[in-house]
Amino acid sequence: MPFRLIAARELGHLFGVLSHPDRIRIVEELGGGELDVGTLQERLEVPHSRVSQHLSLMRAARLVEERRQGRQVFYHLSSPELSAWILEGLRFVDADPSSTRDLQDAVRAARDAWGPERRRKERA
Repeated sequence: MPFRLIAARELGHLFGVLSHPDRIRIVEELGGGELDVGTLQERLEVPHSRVSQHLSLMRAARLVEERRQGRQVFYHLSSPELSAWILEGLRFVDADPSSTRDLQDAVRAARDAWGPERRRKERA
C-alpha cells in the first residue's frame, strides 16, 4: 500500500476521533494539564457518562492516557502539542471574511480561554 494512502487513512481516523465538539473541548481542557472525569464533566457541563465515553474513544485512539491514583483516574494528553495544534485550527475557522460577528467573538473567546496565557495562569 502506498505510504501516502496509509498516512491519509491515519489522519482520517485522527480527524474522525476529533470530529465531535466535546472531544475538541476535552483536548483543550487537558492542554492545561491532567484532569479527572469529574473535573472535565464540570468544565464541559455534560453528563459524567458522556465524558467517560469520549475519553474511552480518545484512549483507544491513543490521544489520551490515564493515571490511576486509588479509585480516581486522571487523564492527560499523550502529545500535549495536540492542544496547540487544535487552537491553531481556529485560524481557519476565523479566516472566512463572511463569518458572523458571533463566530468572530466565539473564536476570540476560545483563544483566550484555551490559549497559552490561561495555561500559564493555571500553572502559577
